[in-house]
Amino acid sequence: MSTGREKPRVGELRPSQILTTFGIGSIVDLPHISVMVMGLEDWPNSDYREITEERLLASVRSTLGGQVNALRSPPIIPDTDRSNPFEEQSYIGVPVAPFPRWMLCPRCRRLAPLSSNQFKLKPDPYRPDRVRYVHENCRYPGKLPTAVPARFVVACKNGHLDDFPWVNFVHGGPPDHAYKLQLLEMGASGEAADIYVRCETCDKSRPMSDAFKLHNSDLPVCRARRPHLRDFEDGGCKDELNQPIRVRALLQGASNAWFPVMLSALSVPQSSNLLKQLVTDHWSELYDLEGEADIAKMRRRNLLRDFSGVSDAELWVAIQEKQAEGETATGSDVDDLKTPEWLVFIDPAHAQRTRDFRLREVRSPRRFAKYFEKVVLAERLREVRALVGFTRIESPGDYESPAEFPEAQRMKIARGNPSWVPANEIRGEGIFFQFSETEIQNWLGRVQRLHVEFFNAHKQWRKDRGLQPPEDFYPGLRYVLLHSFAHALIRQLSLECGYTAASLRERIYSRNPNPDKPEMAGVLIYTAAPDSEGTLGGLVSLGEPSVLERHLNQAMDCMRLCSSDPLCSEHHPGKEGTSLHGASCHACLFAPETSCERGNKYLDRTVLVPTVDRDEFAFFLELESDGAGASGC
Repeated sequence: MSTGREKPRVGELRPSQILTTFGIGSIVDLPHISVMVMGLEDWPNSDYREITEERLLASVRSTLGGQVNALRSPPIIPDTDRSNPFEEQSYIGVPVAPFPRWMLCPRCRRLAPLSSNQFKLKPDPYRPDRVRYVHENCRYPGKLPTAVPARFVVACKNGHLDDFPWVNFVHGGPPDHAYKLQLLEMGASGEAADIYVRCETCDKSRPMSDAFKLHNSDLPVCRARRPHLRDFEDGGCKDELNQPIRVRALLQGASNAWFPVMLSALSVPQSSNLLKQLVTDHWSELYDLEGEADIAKMRRRNLLRDFSGVSDAELWVAIQEKQAEGETATGSDVDDLKTPEWLVFIDPAHAQRTRDFRLREVRSPRRFAKYFEKVVLAERLREVRALVGFTRIESPGDYESPAEFPEAQRMKIARGNPSWVPANEIRGEGIFFQFSETEIQNWLGRVQRLHVEFFNAHKQWRKDRGLQPPEDFYPGLRYVLLHSFAHALIRQLSLECGYTAASLRERIYSRNPNPDKPEMAGVLIYTAAPDSEGTLGGLVSLGEPSVLERHLNQAMDCMRLCSSDPLCSEHHPGKEGTSLHGASCHACLFAPETSCERGNKYLDRTVLVPTVDRDEFAFFLELESDGAGASGC
């Protein structure tokens, strides 16, 4: 991977890693340097593969504008090119630039910006990802030391990022003399209190722990810098009251320095008509055709092999019908990505089988037959995710969907209006549970006290962040039940299915009865991670009734007692005003960040089974009475 305006390279990164781990605006740590992935204007104009998913594309257009016309996979190095690093094709990838721009000499501890010309770039023609800077003017003799990036940066909740204000921080304001800075470590712990920035000219020094004090007035007002776009945002950086925002100090690799804002959709068949579904699946190739003559040209180029049994006239009629549907789609329709998926999952007998979608309904486990309306095995699934922006400080996982996240805090991925967005597709498998609506309604009627606790915690959490009105976007206690069930089962299934917990994801279908849309109460647990092995059947095999019943028993039994009890079970929603979960922690119910829709919020194992602190809120309450539970975790 190269830097600046030189030809870049991604190396071994998969497209999905570029989106979820090293996306636009994120800082990537290479062996000797840290770089930032640049905005779309800097990306190459070729080497992309277009991804077809019409439902997702329509939702992206609703979010970013109608000018978006494609979802594209980020470029990667083909397998055939890795043998020769000098081939032109092996230098494809996404562009990056050095960030932070301040570097540190590990030998003499000199701290200076790259613009000072004290550090020289040393490229590696054989391994571009090993590019480095060396300190040419180091006071100590010997081989030139490799400089390392400064460990601290500043950011604001609106997504801006900047270099740490080293000079003003150590001097308490703009200095009146020439400065020479050092970054000294006084202990082996690496804590901010043991790290000092010092000016050799005036001998002033200051610990870095001062930068992390609450409401630190020594840090400057945000300059609205967007290093991934190489500019500063017009109008500066303001809060909801139109007041300037002060930046916050962050460690360069802090987990809250970058959160992707992504839209995702499952490729579910939208029609029982085979031709109509084929047109939908190949819409990226067909959307701009203007008549049967264009279809004939594509046939001569052997581009319509999947339509070999369809005449040109029939195909043109289907294309026109598809174009008419796109023109009449409404904003609410395209933003609701889950309802079409729900309608397919609850009616697997009539769901059309495609190359990327195959369902099979199985009998519900005997002990849980009362609670589940259906259990459906998704033997094949395809998920497509698109990056529409990113945030810093506050995670979009705190919200049910990106549409809820304040638009002012969603940083753009391009200076202008993008005509395409990065996306990736992942194939896997899954297990779908449709909960009994009757049992859900009966349970909701007896847990009003817990509902009040979660609702008050939700309002307080939004008030603390200045989000108005505070009662908006409350997912409800139905969601807490489904979410907690999904986490409990993910932890259990990962022990035997062959996938790690981080390779399993949840998709929650939750909606209260609504006159306009159907109520939903379902959970899909599926494999959708870039490092998963695709559809190998390891997860689906655990969905067979006899095997699934054993895992459900063990999952519920593990929720009764946590190794952190009684502290965990006594944690109620909104306790101390800092959390949005009840009895749950890393030892019992929390899942990896990549697996959870809501950042481990709205969780409580007391809604599943009785705990040592509460027993009146359990949904699976009757499991206690039949005496057939699992023996333990």
